[in-house]
Amino acid sequence: MDHTQMKPVAVQLLKYLVGILLLALSTISHAEVIDGKVVGVLDGDTIDVLDAALVKHRIRLAGVDAPEKRQAYGERSKQSLSDMVFGEQVQVEAHKRDRYGRRVGKVLVNGQDANLQQISLGMAWFYRQYESELSPDDRRKYAGGELSARQNGLGLWADKNPVPPWGFRRQ
Repeated sequence: MDHTQMKPVAVQLLKYLVGILLLALSTISHAEVIDGKVVGVLDGDTIDVLDAALVKHRIRLAGVDAPEKRQAYGERSKQSLSDMVFGEQVQVEAHKRDRYGRRVGKVLVNGQDANLQQISLGMAWFYRQYESELSPDDRRKYAGGELSARQNGLGLWADKNPVPPWGFRRQ
């Protein structure tokens, strides 16, 4: 291939890379930001947020799966999340709706990631089934938070064989 033939290939490659970059940026910008007050905590990974227009939004914490209410640590997980966010102003970075119509996203309270806190306190699992929906940074933090909680026997990790919620739901 001579020098004149290489130029069109380089241009095509550049166009392709720019297209991929634009696609990646468009998926990032689809996050919906909800600012509001937490008016309800349903369990260790679901809250209700009331926005300034008095619209209530049901939020599922992204990357988190907490024990079910009837499961060991279910009530403690709910109480942990409630202590952290109930009555507080939060910002939710929602990126999708789940099959139940809930928005799924990261909940920030006083600048802190409540999703990460639930995992790091041993009050929830890092929900790896949906990790591809998280940023690489959040995947790393959530995995590290769970590992640290496991190693330190925090929360549900104090049990010898904690049952993950997805296993409990199947039973």
